[in-house]
Amino acid sequence: MKYGVVGVACASLALLIGVCADASATDVSFRVRIDPAVLGDAYTGRLYVVLAPENGLEPRLSIGDWFDPPQVLAVDVADLAPGETVTIDGSVISHPHGPDEIAPGTYSAQAFGRLNPDSPDPGRGAGDPISAPVTVEISEAEGSTAPTVELTIDRLVEAEPLEETDRIRLFEMVSPMLSADQGRRVVMRAGVRLPTGWRDEPGAAYPTVYWITGFGGDHTSIEGLDRMLSRVPGADRCIIVVPDASCYWGHTVFVDSATNGRRGTALVEELIPAIEAMFHGPREASHRAVSGGSSGGWASLWLQVTYPDAFGSCWAHCPDPVDFRDFQRINLYEPGANMYTDADGKTRPLARRGDRVLITYEEFVRMESVMGAGGQIGSFEATFSARGPDGEPVRLFDRETGAIDTEVARSWEPYDIRLILERNWETLGPKLAGKVHVYAGSVDTFYLEGAAKLLDASLKALGSDAEVVIVEGMAHSTYPQGVRKMFQSLTSEADALEPTPARSQ
Repeated sequence: MKYGVVGVACASLALLIGVCADASATDVSFRVRIDPAVLGDAYTGRLYVVLAPENGLEPRLSIGDWFDPPQVLAVDVADLAPGETVTIDGSVISHPHGPDEIAPGTYSAQAFGRLNPDSPDPGRGAGDPISAPVTVEISEAEGSTAPTVELTIDRLVEAEPLEETDRIRLFEMVSPMLSADQGRRVVMRAGVRLPTGWRDEPGAAYPTVYWITGFGGDHTSIEGLDRMLSRVPGADRCIIVVPDASCYWGHTVFVDSATNGRRGTALVEELIPAIEAMFHGPREASHRAVSGGSSGGWASLWLQVTYPDAFGSCWAHCPDPVDFRDFQRINLYEPGANMYTDADGKTRPLARRGDRVLITYEEFVRMESVMGAGGQIGSFEATFSARGPDGEPVRLFDRETGAIDTEVARSWEPYDIRLILERNWETLGPKLAGKVHVYAGSVDTFYLEGAAKLLDASLKALGSDAEVVIVEGMAHSTYPQGVRKMFQSLTSEADALEPTPARSQ
């Protein structure tokens, strides 16, 4: 959905946004100037101003907080030439409040644009243009002079490199497959954690875990995973690989999609062989596991099911919907289904903490609509939908009403893991024997336990030996016992690797 392309005029780039608390409040205006020395080409895309509490953090970095989001105002521009001006007043879009509903107070304000073609986070991707934060005071003082806040976009976001150590390494390679799909140079990255005592020795071979991060993670998440696994028995005997699953549209979940390209195939046929050749990974798939949580949990199960001969086991934690009959309590295939309200007209919650609703589906989508591509819901569409005539993913539902397009929902069936298993069990069943492990919390923060229960029932009916555990009282979390079990399984079989590092010493 576009919110209007504004006109271009005058001698400098200025973005004017009017903000007031109520009819008697003092207005505050933002004039944003993009320094031509920073951005010399015409800019097409969305421009943002974010207001956040003054806490020492750049306001743009607070946008990822789904449950306490900062105030964002945004507008779309097209072919905005360097040195020209755009003025915005009533056409501005915003979240969580309208431009005339922002509470009085002291804020830190920052302006930014979006240029990085691989980052899902506007204002955070390397090369995105940003301003320095400034302090803004929004007052209710009647009759006072309206302040004007100058924001100059004068720098570009710098890439934050992974800090390598003797055990943490960065792996990068240009993907011929994805570069062909996207029509530009695409680099695949991964963070690699080496086993204790790892040596660059031709005869060595190590069990390897491919850990797929949840939404918002990337290859640098290897640093946090390193800390999490530091006390897990057996983890120090394995290579841990965290491939970057992020993309412009959000999270690829390593699916071959019309929008994101052949992400799964590129992982299996390009990235994995290159990494294992460099770091001496396993010679057999039986010593290669795939795991992860949330979107990474879904991705790990997808990879095991789609490439059953490439992985020896899958350990999926709190996965995204694995049965589209319960897509966070929504049956996508049901005629008349709606993302915002249930059959009784009640508002659908999207996240909870205990019995308290943290955010509704509609609120979440409104937030994503202001930020543009890169959000969780849009990421599902970029993964599962065809591309429309405009080149963008076909939308599953109407953003204003929440009404689901049943035809689009049916087109998602090839990505419904439960359906894939049921329709292909004769061939998949033998290949998945002993490999599938799924863990979900009974009170999942994002209402994902229902789909896991449906998957469990389906697998039992198929006669599968898959382990599906619904952990009583657990929210959206990695299941510690499942992690320990995975490494116990991998390391108990490590002696089958010939020759092992221990034997070569």
